[in-house]
This record gives sequence, structure tokens and C-alpha cells, in this order.
Amino acid sequence: MEITPVSSKRDLQAFIDLPYRLYRADPTWIPPLRSEQRAQYAPERNPMLRHCEYQLFLARLEGKVVGRISAFIDHLALEHWKQPIGLFGSFESINDARVANALFTAAQDWLRSKGMKIMRGPWSFASQEWGLVVEGFTPEPVILAPYNPPFYNDLLTGFGMLKAKDLLVYIIDCHESYRVPERILQLTDKVRQRYRVHVRPVNMKRLEEDVLTITRLANASICDNWGFYPVTEEEARAMARDMKQIVNPDAILIAEDERNAPIGFAMSLPDINRVLKGLNGRLLPFGIFKMLFMLPRLNRYRMWALGVIPEWQGKAIDTLLYRATYEAIYSKKLRLEINYVLEDNDRMNNAISKLGAKPLRRYRVYEMTL
Repeated sequence: MEITPVSSKRDLQAFIDLPYRLYRADPTWIPPLRSEQRAQYAPERNPMLRHCEYQLFLARLEGKVVGRISAFIDHLALEHWKQPIGLFGSFESINDARVANALFTAAQDWLRSKGMKIMRGPWSFASQEWGLVVEGFTPEPVILAPYNPPFYNDLLTGFGMLKAKDLLVYIIDCHESYRVPERILQLTDKVRQRYRVHVRPVNMKRLEEDVLTITRLANASICDNWGFYPVTEEEARAMARDMKQIVNPDAILIAEDERNAPIGFAMSLPDINRVLKGLNGRLLPFGIFKMLFMLPRLNRYRMWALGVIPEWQGKAIDTLLYRATYEAIYSKKLRLEINYVLEDNDRMNNAISKLGAKPLRRYRVYEMTL
């Protein structure tokens, strides 16, 4: 067995291709678009890489690629966290502790050589893709949500990694007769009247401007959350570009005060994994027709982010945004996943429970001292 850094286009292709081979018989995994996976590792396409140092590694057993990992330092995160925390991600492996341990050691050594004292992960080069599934391996993952077999957790803990934080996922399922509780309707009616707050969808004609507004709201509203570091305007513009083809404007909402100043947001994305299933990561030649047909009919969503600026927190604006999202995308078959929610964010977890959402899944981020 050997561990080698990715140093050529051929290596990078092998790195990208590995999950498609490892999971090909797994009915739960949904292959992401290969073009999007390639873009994730291309600095010209992924602005996040421009403030990162990183190294990709491959594990080969008898010449065959059997594992991969990334090790990276995000300088924007280091500046915000003020701790020497290096990250690992893109982890995939056969069920063999020798392979996993060799990959983790390579990531450790690289991060240690850069002066890092802690290794944390899994952490992706894509926003809001953290952790391993530890509970709720089914149903299938939604858009931009990680997926892994259960044995990955054994590989990490077997190497000595410990839990850093759990991230919770909830589900609202109208197919099971979910409705917003009456007390929530009464509460949010009072919130609207008392604070003269209104909620509007994004304007597709100025989507980039609205996404920049959401980015500023997010950076202000969740800056104290564990794991947070600021999203750059360059990343926000790339997000607007990538979302434009799939977004439902009614599902991306901005709350404004009586002077039309933005105070909060909720962003829910249609689950295009419903479209990607069975395409093996390729839209051509026939997947594009499936996309055009199914996208307007999707009734499964992921609530990808929600935030309220500090001076408006504690006034149930988040609950108002939940209700507005539900009403904007409601159908009798609506399934809305709410993720991620930090396990110790009691205010948010209590608010979601009062909405009647049910626990669905749990992700775990690990770390260890170097």
C-alpha cells in the first residue's frame, strides 16, 4: 500500500472518480454531478480555495486506488477562530483500518508541518458540508448533504479522533399530515403586527444583489456559532451563479423591518438529488431532459440556512421565517429538511421542536490533537 499526493490531472481524476466506484452498489448514495465535483477542486471555479492551502492524497493498494483524503488550512477560518486548527475532508475509503490510518496520518503530517495543533473534520471545500452521518443513514441524502456508510465512524474513532460537535437535522413532512401548529400561527401574526416586519422572496432580476445581502446577514447573525467563519463576497457571487439554474425564488426569503432594512433570511433549496438519482453524475445525454421536467415539480427541500441579526434575535423572527417558508413552498407532498442545527443551540432546537418538526439525522464533526 502507498499514500501519494495528488500531483497530476490523472491523479485528480482518480481522486474525483473514487466515490462513484466505492458507492456504485449502495442504493442510498446519490451520485453528485461530476462536473460540480471537478469544480470543487478548481480554484478558478471555487473561490473558497483561494484562501486555502491544501493537499490531496490518494491511497493505493496493489496499484488500485482504494482511498482518498484532503488536508487543508483555511486562512479565513484561522483568522476568525484564532486557533491553529487544520482541516481534513473528502475522506473516502474501503473498509480497511490500514488504509484509513495511513490516510489520516498523511493528513496529520501535512497539517503538523504547517504549524497546526488540531485536526478537525470531515470538512468540505463546499459550504455547509460538514461531518459524518452517525444516526439516520436513511432516507437518501438531500442536496449538498454528506453521505457515508456507518463504518466510516469506526475508522475515525479507531484512529483516535473524538467528537467535536454534533449537527442535527429535522424533518417536516406534509405527506404525514404536518401543519404549522395553531399557536405558531397566532405568535407569528402578533410578531408581524407588533414589529411591522414583512418577508419577501429574492428578486431573480437582481439575484446577485440579494445573495450579497443574505451573505451579510449570515455573517452578522451567526458569527458566534461554533465552526463559523465569514463567507466572502466572491463566494457569494459564485453561489448566486451556481444557484440561478435550480433555485425557487419563493424559497429564499428576506425579512425586512418597517423601513425595508433587511434583518434576517431563510434559504431553502429544492432537492435536485431527486433529479440526479440514476444519472451516475452525468446530465448528458438524457439527464438534462429529466432536469427540465422534474425541477419545477420537486416537493422536497433542504432548509440550508437561516439567520437573524443580533438586535432582532429573541423576537421570533426566525419562527416567522419558518412559517413563511412553509407557506411559500407548501404542497401535500412537501418534505422539508432543516439542517444543520448545532446540538447545543438550545434556542434554535426549541423553536424547531415547537414547530412540530421531527428529528431525522445526526452528523458528527471529529477532531484530535496533533
